[in-house]
Amino acid sequence: MQTRELIEDLVAGAGRQDQGFVPPFWAVACLAPLLAAAVFWPALGPRPDFAAALQTVRFDLKFVQAGLLAVTAFATLVALARPAQPWRHRALTILLPALVLASAVLMELALVPPELWATRAAGSNALICLTAIPSIGAPVLALFLFALRRQAPTRPMLSGSVAGLGAAGTAAVFYAAHCTDDSPLFVALWYPLASLILVAAGALIGSRVLRW
Repeated sequence: MQTRELIEDLVAGAGRQDQGFVPPFWAVACLAPLLAAAVFWPALGPRPDFAAALQTVRFDLKFVQAGLLAVTAFATLVALARPAQPWRHRALTILLPALVLASAVLMELALVPPELWATRAAGSNALICLTAIPSIGAPVLALFLFALRRQAPTRPMLSGSVAGLGAAGTAAVFYAAHCTDDSPLFVALWYPLASLILVAAGALIGSRVLRW
């Protein structure tokens, strides 16, 4: 018997012993934004000039970057959920939102005078960003970890980290609608810092609850 077949048999046996509910990933993908919205709308809501801001490239890019992160991280998470599934090629797709953000930063540096770079990066909503993204993403992270717990990930810490990254991307999509700092310099500095909170939490919790 090959190693892959042995792992699959062991996982199948574990599944037969666990009669708990196993949520399908399509349902998890649908529920995640609903949970994020349930936190976002009562606490923050969209910025007053949301409709006008949609006409600007900087504002729209925030949704593109965050959406790409949410989608690529979730796709990687699905692959990590079961043994013997290839996940590395999916993990490489997580570089796509980083490349989009890096391109936006380079464009911003080319268009904005150097004396304004620090001001654009500091913005005016740094503290809100550092608290809002983890708060909006927390129930999404819990959902992802619950879904993983019902699967059989063989890399608990990595799976938890990717769950945190997916939760951060989902949360950032919503927070972007509220944030009035549209500069890619601000996004490149504060959004990743806020996301790291969820990534670290996912890694820590996942290393404990996803072992089997």
